[in-house]
Amino acid sequence: MKTLEDQMSFYAAYHQDARNKATHFVGVPLIAFSLMIPLGWLRADLGGFPLSAALLVTAALLVYYLVLDIALGLAMGIVFALMLWGAEPLSQAALGASAAWFLALFVGGWALQLWGHVYEGRKPALVDNLFQVFVAPIFLAAEVFFALGYKPRLHEAVQRRAREMRAQAGAGAAPGGLKSA
Repeated sequence: MKTLEDQMSFYAAYHQDARNKATHFVGVPLIAFSLMIPLGWLRADLGGFPLSAALLVTAALLVYYLVLDIALGLAMGIVFALMLWGAEPLSQAALGASAAWFLALFVGGWALQLWGHVYEGRKPALVDNLFQVFVAPIFLAAEVFFALGYKPRLHEAVQRRAREMRAQAGAGAAPGGLKSA
């Protein structure tokens, strides 16, 4: 398994423009939240405890984040808990309304992210590595940590490696991007 630094460096190499990051701070949570709606349609009752695919998938992703980094994983646990709490009533609404919420949020989230990549001048990271869809949420959590002054060594290492990756790809520094910690 690749380290957090490896995962984030690859993702950061595609996300340096401040406008692109801003669209992702809205788009990524919209997409993650939207996916919890149809996953909430798939449910079972285990001894009086309602268990949904949304809860299982989110728990599995959270375990992965905790393996990568405890502090970031705990932060994502809070975010995911709030998302699951908000998505639950939408997943249990009438199918038409539930599907409409899912489609609006999902399409809107992707539209925002793709718009951000116009500013970046670079294709999304998932085009080169589909697994990056799972890295995006923890990358955004780390960006918040970095902005608050937490994990400066990780921030510097990720930025240095992202600069190297961009240089190797011939992408250069994006406007508003790559600053040393």
